[in-house]
This record gives sequence, C-alpha cells and structure tokens, in this order.
Amino acid sequence: MRPTAPLILLAAAVVAAGTLTACGSGSGSDSNTVKVAFIKDTNSKVTVRDDYIRLVAKQFEKDNPGKKVRLVPIQASENDYYTKIQQMMRSPRTAPDLVYEDTFLVNSDIKAGLLRPLDPYIGKWDDWRQFEPAAKAAARGQDGKTYGVPDGTDTRGLWFNKKIFKKAGLPADWQPRTWDEVLDAARTIRKKVPGVIPLNVFTGKGAGEAAVMQGFEMLLYGTGENQLYDPGSKKWVTGTKGFKDSLTFIDTVYKEKLGPEVSDALSPNIQTNVAAELLPEEKLAIDLDGSWLGQQWQKTGGGNPWPEWSTTLGQAPFPTQHGTPPGKVSLAGGWTWSVPQRSQQPDLAWKLIQTFQSRQNALEWCVRGAQIAVRKDVAADPRYLKSVPGIGFFTGLVKISQYRPALPAYPKVAAAIGEAMEAVTADDSSPDKAAKDYDAALKSIVDGQSVAKP
Repeated sequence: MRPTAPLILLAAAVVAAGTLTACGSGSGSDSNTVKVAFIKDTNSKVTVRDDYIRLVAKQFEKDNPGKKVRLVPIQASENDYYTKIQQMMRSPRTAPDLVYEDTFLVNSDIKAGLLRPLDPYIGKWDDWRQFEPAAKAAARGQDGKTYGVPDGTDTRGLWFNKKIFKKAGLPADWQPRTWDEVLDAARTIRKKVPGVIPLNVFTGKGAGEAAVMQGFEMLLYGTGENQLYDPGSKKWVTGTKGFKDSLTFIDTVYKEKLGPEVSDALSPNIQTNVAAELLPEEKLAIDLDGSWLGQQWQKTGGGNPWPEWSTTLGQAPFPTQHGTPPGKVSLAGGWTWSVPQRSQQPDLAWKLIQTFQSRQNALEWCVRGAQIAVRKDVAADPRYLKSVPGIGFFTGLVKISQYRPALPAYPKVAAAIGEAMEAVTADDSSPDKAAKDYDAALKSIVDGQSVAKP
C-alpha cells in the first residue's frame, strides 16, 4: 500500500554491485518534519519493519497535526547499512533526526560524536520504568548516559526441520548437549538424507555481525568465561584455546561439507537465502540463528509465507562445548531508536520515539517482528505470549543470554573475527594460524589493551 502524501519515502538503497546511492537532502530548517532512517530487508518481499514504521508514522502525523514524518528506508546488508548511516550522521545536511541503531555500534558511534544523549528526555518519561535493566544497559554509553531507546531484544538457538530429522532417524525433540552432538547429527543427515544441507553456521565477512555474533560468539561463549574480553582487567583476550576451538568447529563444518557451499556461505546474501529459500524449501536441516526468523514467514509482510513452519521446525538451545554448566549458550542483542548529534529536529525525534515505544506500539512491533519484549508490561501481555510459535522458548533463553562487549573497539574486533572465520571457511588458513593472525590484529586494534590467556 502506498503511504499517504505526507509520508515521503526517500530512495536510499544499495544496488546489486554494493554501491550506496544518495540519500536525499537533509532535514534543513523544516521544523515540522522529522526524518527517520532505518534498515530495509535485502529481500524486498519482507516488509514487516517497513509496514510497522509506516503505521506508527501515520499515527504520529494524525496525533500531531501539521507534523510530517519523512522515511528513509536503506535497503542494504547490515554492514553496508552501518556504513551508510554513519556517513549520513556526519553532516547536518544529511543527518536523519531519528536513526535505527544496532546496539553493538552505540559506543563506537558515541566516541565518533555521532549520537546525542537522551537523558534530558528520558528523565521526564514515566514509561522508562517499564524497560528491563539489561535493555537499558544496551543503549548506555561508557559515560553513563543513555543514547537510545530499545525496541526489543533477541536471543539465538538452533532451528531444526523435524521432517528431515525423521528421515534421518533423529528425534523430534532433539536437544544436543555438546558440540560433538551437533556435528554428529549433521553427519547423520549428510549420510541419510542426501541433497539436504545438514547445518548452517553463519561465517565470514559477507554476513557481517550475523556471522560474528550468531556464529562465532555462540561457539566462543560456550568454551569458558571471558574468552573475548576480560571485564576484571578491562582488557581484550588473546591466545585462548576456546578461540582456536571455535575456529576448528567452523573448519569442521565446511571441510566435511556439512554446511552450504563455501561460495554461498561467504555471500552477503546468505541470511536472506536461509530464511527465504533454504528453510521453507526444506533444503536445510539445522540452522544456528535468531529468535526473529518467524517474521519471515508470516502471511502479511513476510518474504515467503510458510504456514507450516510452526509445526515443521523445532527449536533447541545451542550447547556449551562439552556440556558444562549452564549447558546452553545464547547471545542477546537488539536495536534502538537513537537521535544523531547533528539532528535538526531532536525534540520532534524524541516525540516520535515515544510514539514508537508506547505500550501499544511496542506490543505491535514485538508481535509483528517476532521480537523479545523489553518492556515488562508487553512481556506480560497475553497477545505477546501467544504471538509467535516458539516465542516462549526464545524468551526463556534471555536469562542465560550474554552480551557482546559494549565498547568502542568492538566493531573493529568483530571485523577481525570475521576475517579469521573467512580464512578458515575458505581453507586459506588453519584454525591455529587464523587465531594467531587475529591475535596480532587485535593487539593493533586495542593498542596494548589486551591480555593473553591459556
């Protein structure tokens, strides 16, 4: 459906070659217009976020006569989206008034002077008391100030196809206890159900943070405490066996041909391919992925409506390496609505944040987007609890979920991890060499703020 006239959609997309197009003019001096930049799914058929943002924008315009919302959907891979919004935020001419910000970038964007603290607004907002402490912390800078309002969180686990499992003689209530049990199930599928990809673990540079967080860190965080960053010494960690073991797991998946073809695995389109094709077409047996996948298969706004997904797919926690307590691993992340430092209309942007994160609209987004609620009143709502099959399972992982180090250096550290994963996946390097190359890169990135661990 086309938006009403006041909702001006600016073209800001990434073309097939990966080049970013112009995003249009800045907010200028129009005190009645708030410009909103957000990521659009690379699969144009997936309009869940677009539809929701249009819904809220229309509501905002109706409730605030004379005010307009200008939407800037940026169709791009996550890495390209991050680059685009950082470019936009550097100039008052192009800076949006409101930006959809991945929490892992908050501190690096604060350090770069791109975000505005929201404490003067939040201090007068009663609804802030409804937000879970961990969600608040995700948008807090090292200076103690808050730079965003989260719209949900997410957790991660194993999705598996019960039909394929039945053909392979594997249980429908599969709950692996170790990495070896995950790999053994994949090997069984490769042997007994030819033509099916046994296991997907995102890897390499193409998938960006999806590979680092949903792939590598889900492994690394199950090998022991503080394997990436040591909060006690406030230093990044090098030389751990867990790091090499995690790369060895990735190496095993692709050397034994348990995963997608290497060229597909390293493609920036792998996330779209998994959700839009491989899972609904039942070409993939096990996928290490996020809680939000159900949004991809909804009748309205989903890229590939798949009514049977709720009965076809099972979920299982991803295990720790050897089953050591707590026995399972999950990472939590999420996105926030933030106001750029160079926003021309910060007060209007804050008013729109309040509209996005009213109880009613926060509930609407969690239901539509298969999000894990961060507002306590939404988390207790019967509509939320019944919204998406599996929401109870993924919400239950919140209590054991860990978070990425919310530090300015993290994006560069993550990029170095992606390089190490890609080298192993493409068979350009052994896990041992890739780990050593990462250690060398890390020391350069954090300028001596690293510590070796056995």
